Amino acid sequence: MIEHEVKLAFASVDEARAALEQAGARLVSPRRLQHDRLYDTPDGRLQTQGTTLRLRREDDRACVTLKGPCQAGGDVKSRDEIETGVASADTFEAILAGLGFRPSCRNEKYREEYALADTHVAIDETPIGVYVEIEGDPAAIAHTAALLGRSRLDYILGSYRSLYVTWCHTRGVVPGDMIFEKGR
Repeated sequence: MIEHEVKLAFASVDEARAALEQAGARLVSPRRLQHDRLYDTPDGRLQTQGTTLRLRREDDRACVTLKGPCQAGGDVKSRDEIETGVASADTFEAILAGLGFRPSCRNEKYREEYALADTHVAIDETPIGVYVEIEGDPAAIAHTAALLGRSRLDYILGSYRSLYVTWCHTRGVVPGDMIFEKGR
């Protein structure tokens, strides 16, 4: 399946929620913490190919996702995505290790999800800022962005990992895991 998405930066969760409320969005999944672990081969082959292998844990659920390289051109980020639930994240981690995959980084975010104008919209609270992620076909994404008072000029096409690496570099910090400090 081809996933089409963009991110929009917001100053705060309250600002993002207000924009979604004003646009008529409907909450479909309340705020929860997501723990993502990305995997790669010891030589970094997946990253070199632009491919992502992710194991996500949230509450009592887990899923594995394989994302292909980004497709060239277009106003939105488009890439192949295959995702499925797994019964046990720990068991699946053992399978990945047995196949030679190693954890490359961890990312955390608080996410709440909405439905709006034929798109799936999430407010993502990350350690580096608040983003609204819009998924749908490119025309629906443009329509939803306009409902939120944004345009193509506001689109962010990078992954959270790439945004985090850039954020670290602008602050002279060595990138590690994008996780919240304890106690948050």
